[in-house]
Amino acid sequence: MLTVGIDIGSITTKIALMDKTKLIYTDVAFSGYDMARAWQDIFKTMLLKTGTKEMDISCIVSTGYGRGSVGIAHKKITEISCHAAGAAYFYPDVKAVIDIGGQDSKCITLNGSGTVSDFVMNDKCAAGTGRFLDVMARALHVELGDFGAMDHKSKKPVIISSMCTVFAESEVISMIARGESRENIIAGIHESIASRMVSMMNRIGVSKPLVMTGGVSRNKGMRTAIEKKIGLKLLVPNEAQVCGAIGAAILGGA
Repeated sequence: MLTVGIDIGSITTKIALMDKTKLIYTDVAFSGYDMARAWQDIFKTMLLKTGTKEMDISCIVSTGYGRGSVGIAHKKITEISCHAAGAAYFYPDVKAVIDIGGQDSKCITLNGSGTVSDFVMNDKCAAGTGRFLDVMARALHVELGDFGAMDHKSKKPVIISSMCTVFAESEVISMIARGESRENIIAGIHESIASRMVSMMNRIGVSKPLVMTGGVSRNKGMRTAIEKKIGLKLLVPNEAQVCGAIGAAILGGA
C-alpha cells in the first residue's frame, strides 16, 4: 500500500513516499511564496522519479504550516503527530522529540506506543526558530550552512540578552561594530536558542531517548548547545528534515 506525506513548512516543503513500513522516496524543496505550486512541483517530481501513478497511492496526508493548500490530500494532520510518528519510525523507543522549524519550535513527549502524550510550542514569534537563525545569518553576512563549523571555532560565546528577533538582530549588529568575532556571536546565538528550548522542555518533562527532527538538526553547533544545556545526547536520523512528511505518510497507512 503506497502512502504519501507532504509537509509544507514556511521555508521548505518536504515529501515522503512509503510502501507500508518501507520508505521509498523523500525530497525537499523551497516553499516560496506559492505553497500550492511548491507541493504540486515536488509531488510531480516524486511521481516521475519513482514511476508511481497517482491512482496507485492509497492515501495522501498533508501536514505543516501550509497543509490546507494541498487540495488532493485525503487527510490533514498536525505536525505534532507527524513528527512524533516520523521520529518513532527511526527510533521506536523514542520518549521525546524536539523540532525547530521555520516558524515555530516544538517539544513533544510520547507514550509507550509511540503516540503523543503532551507537547508545547513556541508559535507566537520567530524567536528560537529557523527564521530567527536565517535573520541572524543575514545580519552576520554568513551562510547559514556554515554556522555549525564557525560555532566550533568560538573561544567565548557572547550573551544574547534579547530573544526578540528584531532586538536580537540590532544587538548582533552592535557586536559586529564593536569588533566581536562572528564565531563568538554564532555560538552565543546557539546558546540563547538552546536555553529557550530547554525552558520549553522543562514544562513537559522531556526524557531520553530524545530525538531532534527538522532542518535545524543539521546544524551541529545548535545540536551541541542543546546537548550541553540538557545533559542528554540527541538522536538525529539521517532524514531528520523530512520526519514530518515521513510521519504523515505513516499515519496515512494507519
